[in-house]
Amino acid sequence: MQHGPAVRRRKLGAELRTLRSRAGLTSGEAARLVGWHQSKVSRIETGTSGTKPADVRLLLDAYGVADPHLRELMLALAGSDGSGGRDHWWHAYRGVLPPAYRDFISLESQASAMRTLETTVVPGLLQTPAYARAVTRAAVEGITEDQLDTLVEVRLARQEVLRGRPPLELNAVLDEAVLRREVGGPEVMARQLDQLVEAARLPQVRLQVLPFRAGAHIGLTGPFVVFSFSSTSDLDVVVLDHLTSSLYLERKEDLQAYTEAFDALRAHALSTEESLDYIAAIADGA
Repeated sequence: MQHGPAVRRRKLGAELRTLRSRAGLTSGEAARLVGWHQSKVSRIETGTSGTKPADVRLLLDAYGVADPHLRELMLALAGSDGSGGRDHWWHAYRGVLPPAYRDFISLESQASAMRTLETTVVPGLLQTPAYARAVTRAAVEGITEDQLDTLVEVRLARQEVLRGRPPLELNAVLDEAVLRREVGGPEVMARQLDQLVEAARLPQVRLQVLPFRAGAHIGLTGPFVVFSFSSTSDLDVVVLDHLTSSLYLERKEDLQAYTEAFDALRAHALSTEESLDYIAAIADGA
């Protein structure tokens, strides 16, 4: 387990090393092409030091990488300010959002698919403004109204990934407790349940409910997110959220374990059609 920035440096370095090898270059040859010392290339590839987006562009050009999506992803891992073509809007909130949250948003923005288990609250990408406000107020002690407004604004801006071209593919398994916990009062919760039904009808959203009657399951250990990227599975990452920080898992064994856990949860959950009916029934007071 490591914090996000360290994971991203290592992932960036590993991918750059692979691209250099495909180009048939040694680290020394790559360094000469871009006018560096060989040790700088080595430090970048091992993730022992960060690198600027401008340096990544030099390497990608030297390796003949023309794929715009792959270039954009590499620049995002390097902390690009948006020159890769997609609006990196979260940089405008640099003074408000903690680094771990900005890192999460960056990964979410660049991922092609997201698998998430939620055991306590509705996923942020599916929250209504009123629900997001109630959750944020409860989660952040001593928050001011201005801070609350900003964090809700960020939460809603994140949801644009579901309307992108292409949109993020979202697969979510919700424990029934998410649907039963009354957040913000009856009216807020009723609208939130309606919103879940509406979102579940989108072609890029797959929503399943894990009912109480399913009993004990592997997800009892806590919620998690798995991000996948279309360019390469080597960049896939698991995110575990905690009260004061987020932890990122990148090892293949961890990715396999959480992928298998998510598949098991989906198998125990209601089908997408049954889940829609279940949510509607709860909304009707059943």
